[in-house]
Amino acid sequence: MKLVIVESPAKCNTIQRYLGEEYVVKASLGHIRDLSTRGRGGLGVDVDNEFAPIYIINKDKQKVVKELKDLARKADEVILATDPDREGEAIAWHLAQVLNLNIETNKRLEFHEITRESITNALANPRTIDLNLVSSQEARRILDRIIGFKLSALVNRKIHSKSAGRVQSATLKLIVDHDDEINSFVPQEYYEILTEAKLDNEIIKVNYVSDKAGNKDINSQKEADKIINSLGNTFKVISIDRSVKSVESKPPFKTSTLQQEAFAKLHFSTAKTASVSQSLYEGIQINGEHTGLITYIRTDDTRLSSTYVEKATAYIKETFGQDFIGTIKKGKISVLAQEAHEAIRPTSNHRTPESIRQYLSPDQYNLYKLIYRRAIASLMKAKKQEVLSINLENNGYIFKLNFNRTIFPGYELLYKYDEEEQTIFPSINVNDTFELVSKTAEQKFTVPPARYSEAKVVSLMEEIGIGRPSTYASTIATLKKRKYVSEDKGLFTSTEQGTKTSIVLNKYFPEIVDAKYTADMESKLDSIQEGKTTSTEILTKFYKPFTKMVEDGYVRMYADELVPTGEMCPKCGHPLVYKEGKNGKFIACSNYPDCTYVKKEAKEVVYTGENCPECGKPLVERIKNGKKFIACSGYPKCKYHVSLAKQNEPEYVKKCPDCEDGYLVKKKGSYGYFLGCSNYPKCKHMEKIKKRKD
Repeated sequence: MKLVIVESPAKCNTIQRYLGEEYVVKASLGHIRDLSTRGRGGLGVDVDNEFAPIYIINKDKQKVVKELKDLARKADEVILATDPDREGEAIAWHLAQVLNLNIETNKRLEFHEITRESITNALANPRTIDLNLVSSQEARRILDRIIGFKLSALVNRKIHSKSAGRVQSATLKLIVDHDDEINSFVPQEYYEILTEAKLDNEIIKVNYVSDKAGNKDINSQKEADKIINSLGNTFKVISIDRSVKSVESKPPFKTSTLQQEAFAKLHFSTAKTASVSQSLYEGIQINGEHTGLITYIRTDDTRLSSTYVEKATAYIKETFGQDFIGTIKKGKISVLAQEAHEAIRPTSNHRTPESIRQYLSPDQYNLYKLIYRRAIASLMKAKKQEVLSINLENNGYIFKLNFNRTIFPGYELLYKYDEEEQTIFPSINVNDTFELVSKTAEQKFTVPPARYSEAKVVSLMEEIGIGRPSTYASTIATLKKRKYVSEDKGLFTSTEQGTKTSIVLNKYFPEIVDAKYTADMESKLDSIQEGKTTSTEILTKFYKPFTKMVEDGYVRMYADELVPTGEMCPKCGHPLVYKEGKNGKFIACSNYPDCTYVKKEAKEVVYTGENCPECGKPLVERIKNGKKFIACSGYPKCKYHVSLAKQNEPEYVKKCPDCEDGYLVKKKGSYGYFLGCSNYPKCKHMEKIKKRKD
């Protein structure tokens, strides 16, 4: 028996089927070990011994490790097949350590899609664990632990912020700085000249350009009125420019561009895109067979394999014709790019989104369609457009009309970026005139920059070099969790606490939160992977200066003053103050930790105006675990309760006697109204509606 270890259990059955009965495939469920919280400062790192890490098996993985050890003892061979990135390489190394495998000889499989061909090729061409890649991941983990633990402890004590970190704080600063730009924006008045003309019996908008001297700006009502009053009844064509332009398709997706496009077209958050794309990579059941639909989803590259290009080109010829075959896009790889795997693409061109729609959830279908069409469209010929640009004159003022029409659709047969279509494409000559239909001047004000969306933040992180594809979604999730940013309709605004955290960190640790510094650190960490330097060298240069900055911070940084309530502690007589906890603000003694008094707030009882259907006592609103619900005021003698959402639904009558979470509502049947359970068809309880006795 040969044991193959992967990360996710979703892959096990598929890979097992590809490999055959000789193999047993098991999942590690991600990382099995992490840094402990022992040692100096709870870092889990021996800083006096070349930053040697102290690893422990995660509590939730002890059962998994025991099972893997038992299987490894029985196996003739153990093969490591974790994900093909830095984290996957580290997981393979940790498995080898825990299972006592020979690092120098043990087989490590690398595949980028879960298909029979890919798995078979990987098995035929195994490699060993890349120790440089492991060392790079380990250095990142240690660096993030040092920065995270030390900075988080400092900001928590001084300003009651929950955390700080290398990538997290640099990303937060981008958002806070942008919000400052928005908040300090001063609107400027300007005017637009709006004119319409009649062309081929259609009313069209004509764009104002400038006066004859080339002045474009209109900054006052007086200037605008002068132009409006000067315009005559006709426009005259003074020049025409005709051209044909080619519009190339975009390259296939990498992690960041997929997250951006999914946000723009599907309104997916980065976390949702990561989750849905992971499910497509790991595979779904199609005709009873588990099938991986896309290649690995964490990549910096837009490169496509020659095998895929060959198959996709044949598919384009077969589906659309020879004229639609384009050229291979040579994507620009970031200077800081790493883990440069193939772009995100479908594993089969003939597995069209429409052909497998019945097997996919709506989210899976929509995201797969984006990935599928973008990859194939990237290899299709450019769209060609005929462009008509017409310059007009009216009493010394210049106007412009622009028209374009598609004369060859190219990739747009499959993937359309711009949904707008030209309604008319006129036949016009120089010196032609046509009628001015309307003219107005409209006051406008310049607007501040738009707030950043998740997709824009990801784009900036990639552009600057903060973080990596595997950390984009988790970094944004952390900022939300810490309540450093709020989100409205997908747009971020830094919170008061987020702004304060960024300002304080920028004041006392300008290098750490500077995007350029963070990107430079990423580059240095990548150099470990390339074998140009060692983790010990980088960590040694970083640790002492950083530790000194933190020590100085404890002395120099002013702590937030606690706001007194005006009351005195009933236990020790010290002032009571407002404090911030995980569940929000609360009132406690300022003499903590000597006095641990916490004031219990008297909660106002909110009556619903209805009576309990079980005992007749008044119903009240209650809160548990942050969720509101309706309950009987006679609790604990009467335990009747129902969620607020259900209480607010129309025709609510009472709790269902047959099921725990159901409730009876008024329904209409063939013979009139009756009471039925809201959990129908799972619960089929019905009752007649009792007539009231007057």
